[in-house]
Amino acid sequence: MTESSSPKSILKRRRRRRRVRGLSFNRLVPNILTMIGLCAGLSSIKFALLGHFSHAAIALLVAACMDGLDGRIARLLHGTSRFGAEFDSLSDFVCFGVAPPFVLMMWALHPTSRFAFVPFIMFTVCMALRLARFNATLDDDNAPEYAANFFSGVPAPAGALLALFPVFLGLEAERNGLPEIAQFSHTPWLSAACLVGTAFLLVSTVPIWSFKNFKVPTLYILPLLLGTGLYAAILVAEPWGALAAAGLIYLGMLPFSRRSYWRLRREAEASRDGMFYDDQENPSSANATKA
Repeated sequence: MTESSSPKSILKRRRRRRRVRGLSFNRLVPNILTMIGLCAGLSSIKFALLGHFSHAAIALLVAACMDGLDGRIARLLHGTSRFGAEFDSLSDFVCFGVAPPFVLMMWALHPTSRFAFVPFIMFTVCMALRLARFNATLDDDNAPEYAANFFSGVPAPAGALLALFPVFLGLEAERNGLPEIAQFSHTPWLSAACLVGTAFLLVSTVPIWSFKNFKVPTLYILPLLLGTGLYAAILVAEPWGALAAAGLIYLGMLPFSRRSYWRLRREAEASRDGMFYDDQENPSSANATKA
């Protein structure tokens, strides 16, 4: 019996052939983050049923953070997949389309009321339409370059946090002993107005900065860092007031974002028209370039 045909060598070859089949861990990490966000969004519903609205708000903030991380981590680890994109979209619908209006319904809209379900349905339907439109534009290769810096309508996490403005306002008022403001935050019409208004912003075509490829001028880097540090300090000291103020600041940014979009669009159209006129005036050079 030769050494190659001995039982030990055969066993070694069999061991070498055994390979673990499955997905790379890089592909699992983003999905794990999405799962954590989904569980946090579902937990907010439970907390709202128990009347623990501060816990419900924290759970939705965790879901928003996970939603902001999973896509970036997937691109960083080269772990993007079609499954991950679909899973993320379904998780966003539950966390930002179902949980926030449910929390608000338990907060102020009185579930037994006949009209409480109207803003709930309106917000959830608009969130579904917004996510479907976003998924449909992922495969659009004809979008202009400047459009990559903008969302079309308010993104899902921002819409959820805007809708929760009454909760943030009420929690801050209760924290600081302001009963009039706390009572005002529980009025049904305020929660209904926030849900309906945010629903229209979700399905609107208002261009909103995405901050993905946003470049900060050198002159504004230091003020931006100082402002971020100041806001972080306020967030630690008065978290609910800082979140309510962030929603108002975000709404105040919309006109500036729209103006920036149209400025970039006019510049792109002017550049394209200039190239067209140059080709018309110098057809020989254009033909030579094509050749």
